[in-house]
Amino acid sequence: MKLVIVESPNKCATIKNYLGNGFEVVASQGHIRDLSTHGKGGLGINVEEDYKPDFVIKPNQYATVKKLKAQVAQSEEVILATDPDREGEAISWHLAIVLGLDPKTTKRLSFHEITRPAIQEAMEHPSHIDMNLVYAQETRRMYDRIIGFKLSSLLQRKMGSKSAGRVQSATLKLIVENDDEIKSFVPKEFWSVSVELNLEDGKTLIVALDKVDGKNPEIHNKEEAEAILKRIGDSMKIVSLTSTKRSILSKFPFTTSTLQQEAYNRFKFSTSKTQSIAQLLYEGRQIQGEHVGLITYMRTDSTRISEDFYQNNAKPYILEHFGKEYLGYIKQAEKKKERVQDAHEAIRPTSTLRTPETVAQYLSPDEAKLYRLIYDRALASLMTPKVEEVTTAIWECNGLTFKASGTRTLFPGYSVIYGEFEAEENKKLPPLEEGKSYSVKKRNEEQKFTQPPARFTEAKVVKAMEEKGIGRPSTYANTIKTLKSHDYISIVKGVVTPTETGIRTTKVMEKFFPEIISASYTAKMENELDEVAEKKKTRLEAMDSFYRPFIEKFDQVQKTMYKDGGEPTGEMCPECGSPLIYKKGKFGKFVACSNYPACHYVVKEKMQETGETCPRCGRPLVVRKSKKGEEFVGCSGYPSCTYIKGQEEKKLEDATKYTEADYVKECPSCHQGHLVVKHGKKVDFLGCTNYPKCRYHEWLTVKKGKK
Repeated sequence: MKLVIVESPNKCATIKNYLGNGFEVVASQGHIRDLSTHGKGGLGINVEEDYKPDFVIKPNQYATVKKLKAQVAQSEEVILATDPDREGEAISWHLAIVLGLDPKTTKRLSFHEITRPAIQEAMEHPSHIDMNLVYAQETRRMYDRIIGFKLSSLLQRKMGSKSAGRVQSATLKLIVENDDEIKSFVPKEFWSVSVELNLEDGKTLIVALDKVDGKNPEIHNKEEAEAILKRIGDSMKIVSLTSTKRSILSKFPFTTSTLQQEAYNRFKFSTSKTQSIAQLLYEGRQIQGEHVGLITYMRTDSTRISEDFYQNNAKPYILEHFGKEYLGYIKQAEKKKERVQDAHEAIRPTSTLRTPETVAQYLSPDEAKLYRLIYDRALASLMTPKVEEVTTAIWECNGLTFKASGTRTLFPGYSVIYGEFEAEENKKLPPLEEGKSYSVKKRNEEQKFTQPPARFTEAKVVKAMEEKGIGRPSTYANTIKTLKSHDYISIVKGVVTPTETGIRTTKVMEKFFPEIISASYTAKMENELDEVAEKKKTRLEAMDSFYRPFIEKFDQVQKTMYKDGGEPTGEMCPECGSPLIYKKGKFGKFVACSNYPACHYVVKEKMQETGETCPRCGRPLVVRKSKKGEEFVGCSGYPSCTYIKGQEEKKLEDATKYTEADYVKECPSCHQGHLVVKHGKKVDFLGCTNYPKCRYHEWLTVKKGKK
């Protein structure tokens, strides 16, 4: 029996079915080992021995490893078939080491879709573990461990933030910068002018001001707008009526990033939801009696489509269902960006015969939506362009130029299956004649204001990460999920906003570690990982160029970073001259000296007086806040006076709510009240009706934890 090890248990039955008798397929359940927390700083890295990593079996994988070892002992051959990326390569290597396999000779299967032909092709042409990819993954893991452990522990000690990281901190900075732009935005007034013209058959057309005396209009206020309106006569003449054709190319098939963006834009799916559904579609469903993967590998930054898919899937399907005039070609991949690995194809269906209509009955509604999106986008990318006719009409009147444009589709091309549609009639211009004058029905002016930048959505965060070179396709969704779980951001209906904790953490990181959270620094590290994977740089060289400068900076900051790391107010402490900072306490935000504990200066917030005096001590009553942030009225003399308005009345109410029927017996302590049954948080007890003057009580039941 030959043993094939994959990552996910969802693939086991499918691959076993494709391989047939003589094979057993089992899952590693992801990574079986990770860096230990031994050694200096708990990093699990021996820096002195060329950054030798110390890997240990993950506690939750003990049972899996034990089972795998037993299965390996009973197998004549072991074949590794983990996912086709760096993480998958590393998992295969760890499996080989732990299970006693030779990494140089153990067969490694690599496939990008879970279909019978793909699995058979992989079996016929097996490879071996690519150690360069393994070294790149190890380097990435050590980067993240060092930055994560060092910065997270520092932030936890100094300001109580939960964590920091190479990718998450750079991403959080982008979100905070977007928030800063919105907060600092000052809207500017401007006006627009348009005219409603009378057409034939009682119809009208609204045309917008395009030029004023040959220049683009800049209308700053109502007076300027009205001055333009006065120049508009009773009629305007068409001086130009032109029509041009334009071809609109279809978009490239999906990458991980563009799929997450489009799924949000169309369906408001979160990035994690999109990735989770894509994973299920990749691993497959039972379709017409056969379990088969529906899409190719969903973690990719490539827009490439294979010649095989085009010739044997897309081309026959397009010719049969649409005709040869709709058959396009494989568009040349986008100009290769830095760090695009291009190891996989774009995300596409594994077969055009499994149409969205035929597989919908086997999928959940959301799975069906995403599958159709992927299917249509991939097929459309191989179809001919959409051809439109654009008609532009220009009117002139007293040095003013007005314009209106319309489009009509001459040939739908790819848009028959993919595109944003609106009614054709809404896009076309009505019949017009060049040289003809049209009477003015109405002159319009409208006050407007410039708008601040839009808040990031999850889709825009992913787009920004991709454009800035932060992270990789496999990290986009998880990074956003981590930021949310650590309370650095809030996500409401897909809109991402940094929390106060997220803003404060970013400001501190910008002050002390500006290079660590810069997009360029993170992108540079990703490039170095690529160089390790491509054997252009060794793991030792990559670690040396990162570790020593980082530790030098870290040791320096550790000595100078003030406790709490609050945001500076711009003012200085009147007692010691150190910067005053905003700090966060039990009762909210306050201002204090950054030189604490050497200096205890705190700016005391002036409390709002109610105009009443304390019935106990005569001091003013003020509005205070509880630990839960709830407002109450209490004495300004606290803690020497603990009076709280309403508390005495409540106690009096409690004392008078009992009747003679509730009395159990006279109070043996004060002889003025009676003992009645009262209900505590944990037990019932007998208490005096003269409380709080008399606190005598007797237990009716044994308190929890007492014997």
